[in-house]
Amino acid sequence: MNRRTVSILLHAALLLIAALTLAPLAWMVAASLMAPGEASTFPPPLWPAQPTLQHYRALFSGDGMGQPFLNSLGLALGATALSLLFNLSAGYAFAKLRFKGRDTLFRALLGALVIPAQVAMLPLFLMLKNLGLVNTFAGALVPWLASVFGIFLVRQYALGIPDELIEAARLDGASEWRIFRSVVLPLLAPVVVTLALLSFLGAWNDFMWPLIVLTDRELQTLPVALAGLSREHVQDTELMMAGAVLTVLPVLGLFLALQRFYMQGLLMGSVKQ
Repeated sequence: MNRRTVSILLHAALLLIAALTLAPLAWMVAASLMAPGEASTFPPPLWPAQPTLQHYRALFSGDGMGQPFLNSLGLALGATALSLLFNLSAGYAFAKLRFKGRDTLFRALLGALVIPAQVAMLPLFLMLKNLGLVNTFAGALVPWLASVFGIFLVRQYALGIPDELIEAARLDGASEWRIFRSVVLPLLAPVVVTLALLSFLGAWNDFMWPLIVLTDRELQTLPVALAGLSREHVQDTELMMAGAVLTVLPVLGLFLALQRFYMQGLLMGSVKQ
């Protein structure tokens, strides 16, 4: 079997796998445009006979998904900004600044990666309760202030920045903040995009922590609101598919738009020592 035949078979297999992966997503979009009850027929249709947007209108009118959507968007943007601020600063410090106990502290942080996030939820909730931050957006943002993985990712990437470049800026009289802002940050662009994308996706899709810390209905995020809606409309397949599209498509579009930077940031950060 020659190389051309092998290449054709390989591409055909990849196209088949891609089609199988995208088929549920495509049907989800199609079902959200179907008339009530149409998706429940057997066999279920692959495309709506008469596409309609009535389920999307129902989500934003009668079922009130507009406020949860805005809540999720605001929390995701806030979590992304906080994650970038703290993780970039800490990651750069562990990579390029010299201070006592730096390596020991970093190893201790890496050890924390094996601890499931759910283990810390109870003590964190009690801490926020004592601070009066339960049932507030500030309390929902606390877990996103910094992450061990984010610090690790930035550190590994920042190790590739030449020390001579930073020393030259110091010799020119630049402050540490000026060096970080004007010299280091432009070089960290791929990992900044990667970290921003991971933080936004994580905060947007987060279900457990907002469910615990946000009790008022007007503060609910989109995943929590849709979970409640599914209990009320368990038989309304088309409405549930519209809610799923509302949750998936914004972040999917963001990921596809930034995937080049995302992959570059992950791959380049993974090879640093």
